[in-house]
Amino acid sequence: MISYLEFEKPIAELEGKIKELRHISDGDGVNIIDEISRLQDKLERLLQQTYGKLTPWQKTQVARHPDRPHFKDYVAGLFDNFMPLAGDRNFGDDQAILGGMARFRGRRVMVIGHEKGDDIPSRMKHNFGMAKPEGYRKAIRLMQLADRFGLPVVTLVDTSGAFPGIQAEERGQAEAIARSTEQCLALGVPMVAAVVGEGGSGGAIALGAANKVLMMEHAIYSVISPEGCASILYRDAAKAKDAADAMKITAPDLLKTKVIDGVVKEPVGGAHRDPKRAMAAAAKALDEALQELEGLSPSELRTQRKERFYAIGREGL
Repeated sequence: MISYLEFEKPIAELEGKIKELRHISDGDGVNIIDEISRLQDKLERLLQQTYGKLTPWQKTQVARHPDRPHFKDYVAGLFDNFMPLAGDRNFGDDQAILGGMARFRGRRVMVIGHEKGDDIPSRMKHNFGMAKPEGYRKAIRLMQLADRFGLPVVTLVDTSGAFPGIQAEERGQAEAIARSTEQCLALGVPMVAAVVGEGGSGGAIALGAANKVLMMEHAIYSVISPEGCASILYRDAAKAKDAADAMKITAPDLLKTKVIDGVVKEPVGGAHRDPKRAMAAAAKALDEALQELEGLSPSELRTQRKERFYAIGREGL
């Protein structure tokens, strides 16, 4: 059962009509196959038209859709022999950031990412993907382990931001995020990051300072959420739509400024409508990015990573 967003009401009505017709018995002599086919064609056109011109705020809603594939879905669908590794060896095990060793298309990798959860109990368990300091320190530990054993690092970014609670600040949230970002930049192995949903604030960049940064077509990536930006700039969180328009948080905008290196096309109607196809597209892009980085020395990888971040926003200067 698909959860429909506000702007998808016409789509919901049309799909409801198709569903009703499919449940009608053929026993009354009415031939409904042609009508269903006509409505199905109309639905495909409507999906293409709607998703072909989404506003930044609508993309924000799609990026947050509860049915989009999450870290656990990507691991189950794309990676083999996943061995989860837990704990930061300092305080505890944060469930908002998960990771471990795995095989991806024949190569051994370290995969790390945010997990939001897909129902109320799992969302509570994973703290809605908002990590505390021990989550970033776990990520640091896993990246160091990958560096030691020569494993490429793949990160899947999907968070509204780091956990803002007082206990996180008491345990050094800012320092943990900074050190995680520093560790990404210092890696002597290839690192590829993919923003698969929401890429919010330092909580995202802590896993996203990679050699190649990819982004799903309807994901968002920003220094702050539209609601947070509206609260600060307009003193009104209700103006989140205006903030989203101004912030340039969508994949095409970020590709222009070289914040990201590539956009992964999603199935028509978004990744939540066809998770398998969306994940397959992400796998292809990740594989190609890793192939590009193979053979580079640790020094070359660090230099490439440094230069890609220096190049952000230089276009037109």
